[in-house]
Amino acid sequence: MSTPHFLPMGTVYGTLLNFRAEVEALAPQMTAPPYKAPPKAPVLYVKTANTWSTHGSAIAVPSSVPEVEIGASVGMVIGAEGDIEGFVLMNDLSIPHASFFRPPVKFKCLDGFLGIGPALRDAQDVADPANFRLEVRINGELKQSIDFSQLVRPAQQLLADVGEFMTLAHGDVLMLGCDAGRPLARAGDRIEISAPGFETLTHTLVQETAA
Repeated sequence: MSTPHFLPMGTVYGTLLNFRAEVEALAPQMTAPPYKAPPKAPVLYVKTANTWSTHGSAIAVPSSVPEVEIGASVGMVIGAEGDIEGFVLMNDLSIPHASFFRPPVKFKCLDGFLGIGPALRDAQDVADPANFRLEVRINGELKQSIDFSQLVRPAQQLLADVGEFMTLAHGDVLMLGCDAGRPLARAGDRIEISAPGFETLTHTLVQETAA
């Protein structure tokens, strides 16, 4: 009997601008209208339940979309006391778009556009989330390496800063963010996201069939 794959019990939140390279790349836009300054609080968005895809799933890409952006991340799963219960690998897929400040739902919340790792890694087994190192492979070829010591807000600080303006419930998931240099993939590609201590997240992109 196979072990069921992990699925969130609550809401999944993504975090923008939490890697230093991403902030540096977008710094000129932050000082331009309409914002005219970098954000002072974490910038969040919701990955709605229709986006969730379990490990091993085939994720459909609309025929009008030639490529999708692979957003490898780690999600913090919130415990009963508002602490971190565990961590899980995630692939925050999106259609490439120009603005990261207010990501439109139509680019980030398509059906199946959040790959979720097969299992939760217990927070008690993690000495420091800054030590996380992710690798993204497309069809077996290494396309991106991600170092979580490069976060603007480390895990505990991000959790505390988000708690200043909203309450996270037991079972909610807060992603640590996606680094700059996110690779692109297309229908037919096999995506693998791996990290020491985690079970590898794998899925395949397929062409969406006509209704």
